[in-house]
Amino acid sequence: MPDDPDIQLVEAAQSGDYPAFESLVKKHEARVHRLAMRIVRQRQDAEEVVQQTFLSVLEHLGEFRRESVFTTWLLRIATNHGLALLRRRASRPTVSMDSPSDDDSPSRPEFVAEWRQAPEEIAEDRETRQVLTQVLDELDLKYSLVFVLRDLEGFSIQETAETLHISEDNVKVRLLRARLMLRERLARRFGIEDSTEGEVPNKAV
Repeated sequence: MPDDPDIQLVEAAQSGDYPAFESLVKKHEARVHRLAMRIVRQRQDAEEVVQQTFLSVLEHLGEFRRESVFTTWLLRIATNHGLALLRRRASRPTVSMDSPSDDDSPSRPEFVAEWRQAPEEIAEDRETRQVLTQVLDELDLKYSLVFVLRDLEGFSIQETAETLHISEDNVKVRLLRARLMLRERLARRFGIEDSTEGEVPNKAV
């Protein structure tokens, strides 16, 4: 069982200590909101996802069995609520994370520029994180969400697969494609025309 920094608060909340539950909410609501925004991409909808997530956590906290750390369990719930909200949007087609497509193959994009930092490393730079978020919004959700869960939220391949109800092989393929597509778009955003011309800046201007 992995070490869980939240376990004392979780156990207290499971015993009926509501202030402990409130502490969990305060500690993690910003992270849940950030993930929700990356899924639903609208602030009002993201706030609904956050609310529904913590209501579900409160209702099902007794079912948490420590097979993963609390934050992984929490973000799985948030992901499920985010995808469910997308499916309810009448103006958009149903979002399917489990159906394979012809794109789920480890092919290369048309253009892959040489990049000093990988997209998952760029996410650690606060000044370029906003640019990465904008570029993520350009990707199909099934690719961007795998990248968010695996590289930004730190899920394992197995945890990502279980959360999205896809195979581990599909996670690996989609993650590879997401990284390649992000590399391409980030290079274009920073004005890199090909892999032999120019230097990639360390930070967005």
